[in-house]
Amino acid sequence: MRREDGGLVDFRVRELVQAGKDAFPTDTVYGDTAAPELRLITCGGRIGADGHWTDNIIVLADLADLAGPAGPTAPAASAG
Repeated sequence: MRREDGGLVDFRVRELVQAGKDAFPTDTVYGDTAAPELRLITCGGRIGADGHWTDNIIVLADLADLAGPAGPTAPAASAG
């Protein structure tokens, strides 16, 4: 992703989740995180009799690298 200052932010996929629409992992998707994370949500599963997808496909990604105007920098390691 490109930041406002022209730098780039890279994320690395950690997990791919397929969850039924009736079991959406709200806390996992919208909960607070200790560091920058990215969530991508789309439809998946099969198309049900009602014409709607039965599941959500959720990609969970962690910050991998920052590349600002001065060049790449690694994210600070967290303690614990």
